[in-house]
Amino acid sequence: MSSNIVHQYFKKDTVEGKILVKLNPIQLKGTELFVPIEGPVEARDLTFDEHILEDLAADGFEETGPMEFGLYQTGLAR
Repeated sequence: MSSNIVHQYFKKDTVEGKILVKLNPIQLKGTELFVPIEGPVEARDLTFDEHILEDLAADGFEETGPMEFGLYQTGLAR
């Protein structure tokens, strides 16, 4: 079933680095990547509630595509 889900991607730049979020909008699960200015990329799996889109917008996240997330997740970007 998960192979048919189109994920949504969001990003936000902060003083400490970049935050990227991959959201499964059906199961309300996802992955957050924190890309610090210096140091390794940190990843964590998250479970969201039904208000996640409103929360991301309120926190200043912008919708983006999967390429940047994938590059950081695989270690090809730094």
